[in-house]
Amino acid sequence: MVLTKVLDKLKEYGKLVMFSHTIFSFSFALVSMTLAAKGLPKISTLIWILVCFMGARTGANAINRVIDAEIDAKNPRTANRQIPKGEVKKKEVVIFTSICFAVMLYGAYKLNTICLLLSPIALFLMIIYSYCKRFTYLCHLVLGITCACAPVGAWLAITGELTLIPLFMGAANTLWVAGFDIIYGSQDYEFDKANNIYSIPSKFGVKNALYIAMAFHIITLICLVIIGILSPELGITYYIGIGLIAGLFTTEYIIISPTNLTNVNIASYSVNQLVSIVLLVFGLLDTLFL
Repeated sequence: MVLTKVLDKLKEYGKLVMFSHTIFSFSFALVSMTLAAKGLPKISTLIWILVCFMGARTGANAINRVIDAEIDAKNPRTANRQIPKGEVKKKEVVIFTSICFAVMLYGAYKLNTICLLLSPIALFLMIIYSYCKRFTYLCHLVLGITCACAPVGAWLAITGELTLIPLFMGAANTLWVAGFDIIYGSQDYEFDKANNIYSIPSKFGVKNALYIAMAFHIITLICLVIIGILSPELGITYYIGIGLIAGLFTTEYIIISPTNLTNVNIASYSVNQLVSIVLLVFGLLDTLFL
């Protein structure tokens, strides 16, 4: 009986923090790490990078659910989430978040001084993002910048210094995430307009929002090409991956339109999970094996 309750609680937390979405920044972080290390880093460094990553993304998603609980309760699309339904209490999620962030900070301490000193900036972004929809339609970009802390942080964990490669990696991660978040947010256009929620779709309309998302994804591809040019470790395999990513981006804009958002979840999440996997596989093939 006790074991069943524990497993049920773990299952609810897995849904709460969207554990399946870990892949969205994981690929950028790992490719950035292997580029910085010119292969695999020391096992201890790899472990602490993963600790930081998991602590940060899990805590960020958890605190987002707490901050957005009232908005989620009003929106029919999100009213069945764990906190609005009363399946998980806010207080316990705050405690869980605090533990996750503490784990992230300790991991940063174990990596190097620059990671520890910059970690409060990452924490600030992870918290402030959830409030952005209350005052700026640029919330999608703030989310992207927050996610971009992963590849930039992974690079700093290895080298301790910034160069153009992690900056372009961060820019690609930022615009990629912002683009598919705009697509995802398009389905809430009516709700956002009615409830004074700021987003690019509610500001510019769904049609223009999709054009903006498309522009972000085109620039993402440009950034990925520049990374390939700057990185001698990356070759033809990596560029084949970019070609596949371009095809996936094209697919997501074929299967949705301003008047038909039926496939918005597939376009924003399912297709972009594949984008992340392609980047991870083809990026690591070049940095580790070819």
